[in-house]
Amino acid sequence: MAQLNPIVDSLESKLHELISAYQTLKKDHQLLSEALNKLKEEFQQQALELEQAKDKNEELKMANAMLGSDQYKRETKLKINALVRDIDQCIAHLAP
Repeated sequence: MAQLNPIVDSLESKLHELISAYQTLKKDHQLLSEALNKLKEEFQQQALELEQAKDKNEELKMANAMLGSDQYKRETKLKINALVRDIDQCIAHLAP
């Protein structure tokens, strides 16, 4: 029986260390999860901003072409032709 007390004490000590390590890891996991969620939100926001910047760039290219820039005239003509075709299709669907 005398030999069991040191073994039980050692087991109890190791169990307390294990529980402490588990709690530390649990807190670290929670902090990392929160950081991950924050980074995901930032990523989504930046992706949205990038998409808006791309749209704005396209609009500026179109405006530049309409102002007489030779660089984007072909793109503008193609875009206008596509719009005219779409309008013609709409008119054809409306006509009896």
